[in-house]
Amino acid sequence: MFEKLIGIDLGTVNVLVYVSGRGIVLQEPSVVAISVRDSKIVAVGAEARDMRGRTPESIEVARPMRDGVIADYVVTEAMLRYFIRKICGRNPMFKPRVMISTPKGVTSVESRAVHDAAVQAGSKEAYLIPEPLAAAYGAGLPIGTPTGNMVVDIGGGTTEAAVVSMNDIVVWSAVRIGGNRTDESIVNYVRKKYNLLIGEQTAEEIKIRIGSALPLPEEMTMEVRGRDQVAGLPKTIVITSGEVTEAIAEAMAAIVGTVRATLEKTPPELAADIIDRGMVLTGGGALLRNIDKLLTKETGVPCYVAENPIAAVALGAGRALENYEIMRRSLPPV
Repeated sequence: MFEKLIGIDLGTVNVLVYVSGRGIVLQEPSVVAISVRDSKIVAVGAEARDMRGRTPESIEVARPMRDGVIADYVVTEAMLRYFIRKICGRNPMFKPRVMISTPKGVTSVESRAVHDAAVQAGSKEAYLIPEPLAAAYGAGLPIGTPTGNMVVDIGGGTTEAAVVSMNDIVVWSAVRIGGNRTDESIVNYVRKKYNLLIGEQTAEEIKIRIGSALPLPEEMTMEVRGRDQVAGLPKTIVITSGEVTEAIAEAMAAIVGTVRATLEKTPPELAADIIDRGMVLTGGGALLRNIDKLLTKETGVPCYVAENPIAAVALGAGRALENYEIMRRSLPPV
């Protein structure tokens, strides 16, 4: 009665936390600032993200998650501890039970690392749920019925497409391309075309403000500031939405390929359901303009963006923990 049930979307770019009865209580970037001298944590989340590319040598700003899996175990554990304490207090009388999402294709070693980090960070019990299953549950799809529900989760490090039926994943495909790769493509494009060096944060801002998966009927423009590669001095250029579409075309093609690969593996009965009901997009990448139209055009299957795409995985993880007895057989052993 007193213990908290917590669902965590441990993403490459953001960590979202759902608490039973309260909904999404926390959304912070999965970034940690560490002091190089004594390995102490200086800042976590939004505060650490604002330091990226702006710190002296004595402070290192790192993302402990890479491509949806733990790249730095110690830092991930410290980050989880920080978030769990933020919700439950420093020494809670009742330790929380936690459900954490992991990419579907993780190895047993990688999943064990996530489980152990959650237990070390202060949870009483930790369970893992595959990200596409959590995304489908959080997006409100009827996953407990014997019908085909298709979900495409476009995160920061990975894109996963899966068909879910009877509370479990039937077929799935994944590619380690997501929002981060899209930002890198914009950085490289601007460097090659304009000889201008820009940071990842600027690239993300360009993507959010004028990025589109398909050419826009009316072009949008944006001023971009960076450092000239030749002169080495600050310089400003104007970039158009058409150029951004061109820059991210390769990453978009990889995402389309993953969705196609999943549809090709889908059993005929479930494929018929998907044509009727369409597929749902979740994750931060679902917010890119016209990505739903691009997928509809390339696959011929109607595509919709979930109501709250960024929160879908955390919501699904929390709901799965609330209905643990039903979901138990679908969850990977830890």
